[in-house]
Amino acid sequence: MSGSHGSKAGLREHLLQVRSEFTAGFRAEAERGIARHALESPELSVASQTVAAYVSMGAEPGTRALLEALRERGERVLLPVLLPDNDLDWGRYEGPDALVRTERGLYEPTGPRLGPEAVTGAHTVLLPGLAVDARGLRLGRGGGSYDRVLARLEAAGATPALVVLLYGHEVLERVPAEPHDRPVDAVVTPDGVRRFGGPESHESHESR
Repeated sequence: MSGSHGSKAGLREHLLQVRSEFTAGFRAEAERGIARHALESPELSVASQTVAAYVSMGAEPGTRALLEALRERGERVLLPVLLPDNDLDWGRYEGPDALVRTERGLYEPTGPRLGPEAVTGAHTVLLPGLAVDARGLRLGRGGGSYDRVLARLEAAGATPALVVLLYGHEVLERVPAEPHDRPVDAVVTPDGVRRFGGPESHESHESR
């Protein structure tokens, strides 16, 4: 599928509209598929690692099943805490009962804040998004929070696996990009995992 909606704003509007039309049943099935494929992937199959993740909202590809599976497996899962300037602090995920909904409608951990630099210790960073293209370039929501995260990782010399979670139709041939955009390593959809990096990019799981 090609990203034919010219600007980032136009493509975002289109993709958000498509998401808004999904049924609860479709979203629940997609959440289970994403969790299954993510947990089988090399990026998340290593025991005793730190994973920076997030709590999905609304029609976003669901992450709650994945968060619980990682926690039950004993992984250290970090969740973002949105700061007033749209930067991200982090806290540890201690289960669904240890989440609070903020005034901005986000679900954040109730435990101690670990600081914006905590993400630099992650082995894998799960990123929200609206689309990704064949180059691994991610289209975000436009708030810039994860651009700061990626810049912080680069400045620290940290090289975690960067994985975006999407619906299958959101893997496009091309998305509008800017010079500061950084590619991700892989995308997980309900159909499987695709990795990026040039000619060697491949599907690690066939659709099933």
